[in-house]
Amino acid sequence: MTEPGMVTPGMVMPGMITPGIVLTTVGCREEGDRIATALITENLAACITLFPISSIYRWQGEICNASEIQLLIKTDLNRFEQIQARIQQLHSYDLPEVVALPITQGSEAYLTWIQQQL
Repeated sequence: MTEPGMVTPGMVMPGMITPGIVLTTVGCREEGDRIATALITENLAACITLFPISSIYRWQGEICNASEIQLLIKTDLNRFEQIQARIQQLHSYDLPEVVALPITQGSEAYLTWIQQQL
């Protein structure tokens, strides 16, 4: 049973957006602010949260440990190709992380707000 005001898998949102989160990491806060501002200004995202993280990964055969900034981009996944292209244009990394996750459940009011911002 679904609680009133909640969106669950298979439900259709007004206007047919596909709410989701796109993730990317950057090397510094200034780069994150620049990318976030561009995506918001261009109506590609409704809200972007930036927070510091520590990443351990393999790059060119070496194990790396880096302090980075994670961008949590709330958006309509129907715009993923545009978002990915814009991030790649603005990003300093040779191979930036750009991955999308669907929002399978959420507050109807919040998901409607996301739609209204785009």
